[in-house]
Amino acid sequence: MSEAASHILQVRDLSVRYGAGPVVHGVALDVASGTVAALLGANGAGKSSTLRAIAGLEPAQGQLHFDGQDISRWSSAQRFRAGIAYVPEGRAIVTDLSVADNLTLGAYFVDAPLRARRRQMVLEFFPEIANRLKAPAGLLSGGEQQMLAIGRGLMSGPRLLLLDEPSLGLAPLLVARVYERLAVIQKEQKLAALLVEQSFHAAAKLATRAWVMRHGHLVGELDAKALRTREGRQQAIDAYLGARQAEPAHATTA
Repeated sequence: MSEAASHILQVRDLSVRYGAGPVVHGVALDVASGTVAALLGANGAGKSSTLRAIAGLEPAQGQLHFDGQDISRWSSAQRFRAGIAYVPEGRAIVTDLSVADNLTLGAYFVDAPLRARRRQMVLEFFPEIANRLKAPAGLLSGGEQQMLAIGRGLMSGPRLLLLDEPSLGLAPLLVARVYERLAVIQKEQKLAALLVEQSFHAAAKLATRAWVMRHGHLVGELDAKALRTREGRQQAIDAYLGARQAEPAHATTA
C-alpha cells in the first residue's frame, strides 16, 4: 500500500492569515486511515484555525489531499459531502431546535430511511440524549450538548471527524464519558479523526499520534508510546512552553 493510500488526510504547507499576519505557518501532517490524531497546544496556538481550514471554513493556502484527491480548492460543502465532518468548539448546536431536529441537520442531504438508521446508531452510542429527542437542545447539560454535537457530526456518515476541543467546559467525569464513547465509535465505525485539545490527558485517551502547536507552528510530534508516558507529557509541556524544540517521539538519542 502506498503512503498516499494509507493516509486519509495529507496536509502540506498549510497557512492561514487573519488580517496582516499569518496565524498558521506551513503546517504539514498526515492522518492515517482509521486512526485518531491530535493537535495539542495552548489557547491561541493556531489549532482551531488549522482544523477549520481543513474543513474549508477558513481561507487558507497549501495542499490538502483527502482519500487521494486534491481538495485544496473545494468548498466546505464539497468537503462535507465527501466525508469530512467538523464538530466545532463550543458545540454550536441550535439551542432553540429540538434534539431530533439538530440531529437531522447533520444528515439533511440523505434520504429519510438512511437518516433514520443513522439516528438510531447515534442514540445507541449516546443513550443520554435518546429520551430527550423532543426537548430543546438548549436544555441539555453541557455533556449532553457535546454528545449531541458529536452525534450530529456522525449523522453525515463521515470518514474523517474533525473535533474541536471536545472536552471544553466539561467536568472531568463528563470528559471521561465523552472520550469513552468516542473510543467505541471510532473502533466500531473505523473512523479517522483529528481532534484539537488543550488537555494532554484527554487527547492521550484516544489519539495514537499528536503534534504540538505553538504560535502557529508545529513544534513537536509524539507517537502512541510518548502520548502515554511521563516523558512524553514532559516533551509536550516543553514544546508548549517553548523550553526547547521537541524531538520526534520516535527519535533515538545517544
